[in-house]
Amino acid sequence: MFDKQDDKALYDYLVAEYNHPVPVTWGDWSYLKGRRVELHSDQPWSYADRVVEAMQSARSILDMRTGDGGKFAAFIKQQSHPMQLYATEGYAPSLAQARQRLEPLGATVYEVHDEQLPLPDDQLDLIINRHGSYDPREVLRVLKPGHRFITQQVGDQTNLRLHELLHTPKALYFYPGAEPTPAWNLTYAVHELQEIGWQVIEQHEHFFSTRFYDVGAVVYYLKAVPWEIPDFSVENYFDKLVEIHHLIQQKGYLDVPFHTFFIIAQKS
Repeated sequence: MFDKQDDKALYDYLVAEYNHPVPVTWGDWSYLKGRRVELHSDQPWSYADRVVEAMQSARSILDMRTGDGGKFAAFIKQQSHPMQLYATEGYAPSLAQARQRLEPLGATVYEVHDEQLPLPDDQLDLIINRHGSYDPREVLRVLKPGHRFITQQVGDQTNLRLHELLHTPKALYFYPGAEPTPAWNLTYAVHELQEIGWQVIEQHEHFFSTRFYDVGAVVYYLKAVPWEIPDFSVENYFDKLVEIHHLIQQKGYLDVPFHTFFIIAQKS
């Protein structure tokens, strides 16, 4: 796209990518269509299938960190029995969307900014969580004995390649202000749950890659996930971004590993 010597044009292009509005709906990468591609291999679980199946026998359900509420709304609409429905979200634009989607379906949507759950002890039949932070003790507190927590998490190997290229440390924390964790992977999460009395029913881990076809897509992506590199800007990292640009020119793309894991745990 650029002559190797034309750093000014590259800089201006990257600034424009950085300043492009990020989507209100989390996970909407439509702006990067054709420039960022997920290279999935077969994942050994379906979060949606497990949740929909579990909801069939649940009468009180919490979706933690529901985002814009779209996935939870889709799950709810597949059920025909009465349910008490709850959701939490902390990101203001997503919170507004979640309320618009979920309140007409009878759900109570709570605004939360930490890991405390605004519900009494032993209240829920099912708690679900897709890519959201959680405190395993707090989840245990509000779930009824004999009932289940289903979660899919983003693991600590995600985006490590970008950190290597930009020479930045990868912070491991559940939410801003929390203490860093030594790791965030299936082994660590399972051990953490079992240590406080959870029974782990099912567990899986999966790795795939995201492929970037130009450095502008990398810039837009990092702007959209500000917790990944908190001080990220084109100005702060331009020299490293030039190196990534040259790397993509040489190979045609940049592959960045993505890491997820899945757990179903039951309260004793």
